[in-house]
Parts: sequence; structure tokens; C-alpha cells
Amino acid sequence: MKILVLLIVMLILASLGQALYYLIRDRGQGERTVRALTWRIGLSIGLFLLLMAGFHFGFIPVRGS
Repeated sequence: MKILVLLIVMLILASLGQALYYLIRDRGQGERTVRALTWRIGLSIGLFLLLMAGFHFGFIPVRGS
């Protein structure tokens, strides 16, 4: 589970870096920046849902209780 979460976080950061690159290169005129940021949002929502499901099904242990 930890490896999957780290992989998704790395993909989110890569998508954010790609969006920054396209923003600078295309000077804000292309659609590639929007597409990269859309991927970042989708990956972030997917990570959130994965973490919620992992907690619900017991893949992520509860600490302190």
C-alpha cells in the first residue's frame, strides 16, 4: 500500500512539474498545461479515494486507539 501511495504522489508531482514546463514553454497559450493540471486533479482525487478505501477495509491501521 505504501509503495502504491508513493507512486501516485510521484505521478502527481511529475504532472505538476509538466504543467509548469508547458506553462513556461507555451506562454499560457496551449492546452497542454490544462491537460496536465487535469491529470493532477484526477490523480489527487484517486489517491484520496484509495486512502479512504484503505482505511475502511483495514489496509491502513488505526493508531492510538
